[in-house]
Amino acid sequence: MGEEPPGTGDPEFDGAAGDPYSVARTILLDKLTGQPRTRAELADLLAEREIPDEVADAVLDRFTDVGLIDDAAFANAWVESRHRGRGLGKRALAQELRRRGVDDQLARDALDELQPEQEEERARELVRRKLRSMRSLERQVAMRRLLGMLARKGYPGGLAMTVVKEELDAGHEEFPLLDSSGLEPE
Repeated sequence: MGEEPPGTGDPEFDGAAGDPYSVARTILLDKLTGQPRTRAELADLLAEREIPDEVADAVLDRFTDVGLIDDAAFANAWVESRHRGRGLGKRALAQELRRRGVDDQLARDALDELQPEQEEERARELVRRKLRSMRSLERQVAMRRLLGMLARKGYPGGLAMTVVKEELDAGHEEFPLLDSSGLEPE
């Protein structure tokens, strides 16, 4: 019986076992195939795979130069997608971008693309959708729950209070027992 050639056990990397640059490129290309990633996420991945820092930096720099890694484009797409799809407000979006390693300035630039009118309209849509399931609740309870929902989604308190009160007032026939302040009449 002949001996098998040494390898990593992972056919993806066996051909490049001696070249850390090739291994790093293969790892990055594999991760970027599924979805865009931030430079910080990819750097963490290379560190987990024990790619030397100087090799990781060189490969990450090259991928950035050719446009395969673009944190600004990632941040813009993330903000648009998560705001439209999940209804997240600026505060929650900023936290998510920070967790994903996007530079603060790039995150601010992406969040600045989200207009206040867009944020307010999305908050209204969320409140209207949630109101449908709250018909049997008293106004005060509904208000508290709606404010909590918007706070968890990262909307500022002032905007949340304005939107919730206006939407409750617009649907006053569903909440007739309480006045527009959210307090029970005396």
